[in-house]
Amino acid sequence: MADSKPKTLTAAQIRQRFVDFFVARGHTHVPSSSLVPQDDPTLLFVNAGMNQFKDVFTGREHRPYSRAVTVQRCVRAGGKHNDLDNVGFTPRHQTLFEMLGNFSFGDYFKKDAIDWAWAFLTEELGLPEERLVVTVFDGTGEDAPADDEAAELWKAHVPVGRIYRCSAKDNFWAMGDTGPCGPCSEIHLFKGEVAPATADQPGTGPAYDDDYVELWNLVFMQYEKLDDGSMKPLPKPSIDTGSGLERVAAAVMGVDSNYGTDLLAPMVETAKRLAGGRVPKDAGEAPFRVIADHARAAAFLIADGVFPDKAGRSYVLRRIMRRAIRHGADVGLDEPFMHEVCRTVVEVFGSVYPELRERAAVIDEVVRGEEEAFRRTLDRGLRRLTRAIDNHEAGQPFDPEVAAELYDTYGFPIDLTAIILREHGITLDEDAAEAALRARQGEGGGRGAELGQGAGVADVYFDVHERVGDTEFSGYEHEQGEGKLLAIIVGGVSVPEAGAGTEAELVFDRTPFYAESGGQVGDIGRAEAEGARVEIVDTIKPRAGMHVHRARVEKGSVRLGQTLRLRVDSTARSATRRNHSATHLLHHALRAELGEHVVQKGSLVSPERLRFDFSHNRSLSPGQRRAIETRVNAMILGNVPSVTKEVSMDEAKAEGAIGLFGEKYGERVRVVRLADDSVELCGGTHVARSGDIGLFAIVGESSIAQGVRRIEAVTGMGAVEHAQQLAEVASEAAGQLHAGSLRELPERIAKLQADLKQRDRTIEELKQKLATGAGAGDDEVTEVSGIKLLTRRVSGADAKTLRSAADALRDRLGSGVVVLGAETQGKATLLVAVTKDLQARVHAGKLVGALARHVEGKGGGRPDLAQAGGPKLAGLDEALGAAGPTLQAQLGAA
Repeated sequence: MADSKPKTLTAAQIRQRFVDFFVARGHTHVPSSSLVPQDDPTLLFVNAGMNQFKDVFTGREHRPYSRAVTVQRCVRAGGKHNDLDNVGFTPRHQTLFEMLGNFSFGDYFKKDAIDWAWAFLTEELGLPEERLVVTVFDGTGEDAPADDEAAELWKAHVPVGRIYRCSAKDNFWAMGDTGPCGPCSEIHLFKGEVAPATADQPGTGPAYDDDYVELWNLVFMQYEKLDDGSMKPLPKPSIDTGSGLERVAAAVMGVDSNYGTDLLAPMVETAKRLAGGRVPKDAGEAPFRVIADHARAAAFLIADGVFPDKAGRSYVLRRIMRRAIRHGADVGLDEPFMHEVCRTVVEVFGSVYPELRERAAVIDEVVRGEEEAFRRTLDRGLRRLTRAIDNHEAGQPFDPEVAAELYDTYGFPIDLTAIILREHGITLDEDAAEAALRARQGEGGGRGAELGQGAGVADVYFDVHERVGDTEFSGYEHEQGEGKLLAIIVGGVSVPEAGAGTEAELVFDRTPFYAESGGQVGDIGRAEAEGARVEIVDTIKPRAGMHVHRARVEKGSVRLGQTLRLRVDSTARSATRRNHSATHLLHHALRAELGEHVVQKGSLVSPERLRFDFSHNRSLSPGQRRAIETRVNAMILGNVPSVTKEVSMDEAKAEGAIGLFGEKYGERVRVVRLADDSVELCGGTHVARSGDIGLFAIVGESSIAQGVRRIEAVTGMGAVEHAQQLAEVASEAAGQLHAGSLRELPERIAKLQADLKQRDRTIEELKQKLATGAGAGDDEVTEVSGIKLLTRRVSGADAKTLRSAADALRDRLGSGVVVLGAETQGKATLLVAVTKDLQARVHAGKLVGALARHVEGKGGGRPDLAQAGGPKLAGLDEALGAAGPTLQAQLGAA
């Protein structure tokens, strides 16, 4: 048994001991993957340690090791695995958690998995054996036998009375409806002093009793589930285990809540410190726990490149953040605070997850910007929701249209509205609210449901890669070369030959063609052999290390084993190089001018242009745009030689190299240094000297998402052409405005705009005079039961002019009713205005509603002013003529 006292262990020590324990038993330590799944369209977020090994378990991918140990960051806050509603209100639910896991890919099986799990918990961590119980599969709920083997193995560690048998609901795991699956065995901790030995008594144990906490799940992947539900034994059974670090830490530290561990307590304390003495007495711990958990999730997600926005995983992050901000407001945190709690997250976890420290400025900027944006509408939104709650009919579901309005107008996520409503005992149909939101915003509106990043990789690419291995890339040094044809894919199927007119994908043993990656488009060009000519229209890399050439056979045929001469389109490659190198210089200039919170969020580098997406909350001012463009061109004019080298990741970081958000890098990385100052990790092609870029010009800057801006630019002759076009347009405009020089052009444009504004005002005044009938007779005014009624059809008036005319005519009457009609965009518009002294007798909304029937429309409004519209323009005069009788009827009814 370890000589340290269990309760003195920190979470960091538990994490490290877990890794060391399994490394000592032949496991390879594999770092945590990003929270954003790669090449898995079925997942919103990584939610288990096995996600990054999914293709290994299914046999599609092979790794150089058969045993692995990981500490994987996971998020469960959307989709099937969603713990969000419970977070903060139970001791053991989090949106983000760390999963300890050990894995065997056809290596060891049940005995070692059971023995090592028991040894780690009881010997390494010192958890008392008498408080531990286990569960095994009882053979019900799936077409698989009871796991007697696991039950027998557990007897070496646990009394029979503490080995509980459970159904498939609790103790069987499957990757999907079909595929690898198997029984699992869970280790639970009893909350009392000694766990009862009641396994022989039905209805007892962890499946029925809340006095247990699950610590570890051991999955024995030994079957393949077929379409008919039957099971077939796997040739190489595997092990997949998962243990929540937060729960283990709480058990070791002897605290009754995960929030009492050093994984969450520092954030809870930060939130309480910021709230100070403003906390309501009945607030309790839940708001601070929500803030702590959500700040941790937000910091990790932003560090992995997820920014709050309106769809997919970005919407989930927005929900998490805005839920925390609302709870903060409830405990008196009236100023932005989330970024402060996120700083504590960086302090606590930065040594284990260095990306948090590297991106601390980004996290701070994004969190602060999101909270400031939400707070601008939070109070108004809460007031709107309070009014709706006050007017709500007891026992009825909440109006989904109001929930949609709260998101669309005030930024309240649908589920946040639902949470607040539940606190008042009101239910909300969230699906109906989502439908209402889509109707308001169009089908693209709402929270969206995008899942994992990137499309799944086709099986054929796995098969080909397994057979032919990696492609040797010679494109950094050469644009021509020879390659032996190792695979031909037509229509998703490997074939031995492709003839003229066929569109095929070709894999060679060696190629100078760059495959699309890191934002740079794939090379185009030609491949030739005796009697054969092929056009390469694109180059992709569906599997790391394997270049696939998308091609069209123009002449003859190509066959496996044939050697072809490969030639990259030099003109396109050179233009792409200029644009790619310019993105690096642009990235450096943006960070220098705007701050270190700027990071690349995406890019497109093609021969024609470059597009660069970066994190920043505000549009560029003209001065900033000019400074950035000037800085890039100064680096180009410096004409400094480019330096490219392959080094270890540690060496690259020591040089200050910047990597791309969410990108997965190996142990060895390629570092590109341009113009001395720009140092980035990059596998793309670049210019030999910065001067080769020629000229750089920004052609556009815009917002593409919350906190993400986009710059579009051109280089070389593209920049020259852009400058020439600008000069031509400016020169023509100067001629049209009779400017003596280009410098006079802004002044002439400003004068023209002022003149146009004055003319617009004059036109509005004339319209107003026409509408109010200045100088017209009194024959339009009649009396109905002693009330003056003015009716008039107005020509050329829009809704604004009608309202102004109605106000003027109502004031002129002194006491009375005004009814106006007009043609507006081919439809009939009616407007009724009533003077204040008559509003007890005449209701404008009811009167205009009755008149609207004549134009086949409807309308309504306030007692003093109301408007209606309808498609039947021919009924407008009829409606105006009916004003008197309709008013008389209303007066009679009153």
